[in-house]
Amino acid sequence: MSQAVETTKPSYSAYYDRRMLRILLLGAISGFPWVLIGAALSLWLKEDDISRSTIGWASLIFSVYAVNFLWAPLIDRVHIPWLADRVGQRKAWILCLQLIILISLLLWSTLSPKENLALIVAVGLAIAISSASQDITIDALRIEQVGRHESAAMAAGAAVAVVGWWTGFKLGGFLSLILAEALQNQGYEHYWQISFQLLAVLIVLMNVLLLLIPEASWHERRRAQAHDQEAIGNKLPGDNAVLAWLASTIIAPFVSFFRKNGVSIALAILAFIFLFKLGEAFVGRMSIIFYKEVGFSKTDIAVYSKGLGWIVTVVFTLLGGWFAVRQGVFRALMLAGIAMAATNLMFSVMAWVSEPSVLLFAAAVLIDDITASIATVIFVTFISLLVDRTYTATQYALLASLGTAGRTVVAASSGALVDSLDGDWGLFFVLTALMVIPSLIFLWSIRTRFGEMGTEHQSNVAATA
Repeated sequence: MSQAVETTKPSYSAYYDRRMLRILLLGAISGFPWVLIGAALSLWLKEDDISRSTIGWASLIFSVYAVNFLWAPLIDRVHIPWLADRVGQRKAWILCLQLIILISLLLWSTLSPKENLALIVAVGLAIAISSASQDITIDALRIEQVGRHESAAMAAGAAVAVVGWWTGFKLGGFLSLILAEALQNQGYEHYWQISFQLLAVLIVLMNVLLLLIPEASWHERRRAQAHDQEAIGNKLPGDNAVLAWLASTIIAPFVSFFRKNGVSIALAILAFIFLFKLGEAFVGRMSIIFYKEVGFSKTDIAVYSKGLGWIVTVVFTLLGGWFAVRQGVFRALMLAGIAMAATNLMFSVMAWVSEPSVLLFAAAVLIDDITASIATVIFVTFISLLVDRTYTATQYALLASLGTAGRTVVAASSGALVDSLDGDWGLFFVLTALMVIPSLIFLWSIRTRFGEMGTEHQSNVAATA
């Protein structure tokens, strides 16, 4: 028992590091755009009488998060003139992409869904592309805040980054819904458009705070990248600079992943990553539409789903990392998958009761937040353990994008699924609960590999004590 306490203690002490505040901010900057193209856009379209199927298909804009690894090498290498020399390469990219999000938000404030639906979705796509692109450099800047051998601080930073993401997502959603409802109650016709203008202020504030985050010199990293490319190029016949660049950034990480795990286990791991949070994604795409249809107000949604949900998410995200260490990666993921499925069944009960129950609503939402936050931290821990440190950025982007693909591309059909069930929300949530089964089958098939990873992770944690 004392040994367990000793091995987990460094993870908690690392939370008091002031660098965690920087990582918290980076996470919030990453999570906030999901509010705009998720809850805010969905409810805005719903209240302008846009169909559920259309809203569901519009969420395809999230699919760009699944392919952002395709342009990750460009963001990692391209130097933004003038700005990078003054604020750093990572922050220069974030500031430029945040500017696009800000302009897009202000453009939304001039549009009407009934008259400009295609343009609104196109602007939402611009926000999604900018957000997915900034995530590449936000993850890199987050990692670079912690020393290479500070494993306890790195683990704490991963949990804090998730907390920051949920902070941007939950509190951003809380503000957007509260603002829209308050403006609607005061008689403003274009209440969503005005709320977008007010949310733009929050983006400006976050970017001012971003400038306070220090960034290590990007010149050293650029020289190292050029050195690796040259080394590969020397092994190729003739002058093959382009081929050397492609090999050093794309092909080598794939080869490393399959060599390290073996083909069969590697494919099972990839299938698990793709499928694990699919059911949760289906629920997430349609949850706010469901809440609205069963009779809950925007204030109810804001208080229980966004406000209280954020508090629960923060607490259980921090506990999620500790839970993964105590239970082991395999067991923690298995339990998290079962818990997510069981939570979806609570939403079925909500759909089948005759009158909307605020108590049941609050319980279902908060339990869903608990399971989702714990599952997310364990999932991030799992992907982090898979990554070959030689290709950390590329492999992390590839694996994270694969997980996002299942939650974006496939889950875009969520609205069509509800419509095909004639609006039977209870049956819809039952089906989403069953979606976790294939991923758990793949998880079981690679349980031996998980045991090895868990042992390695425990050894690394113990070594830092």
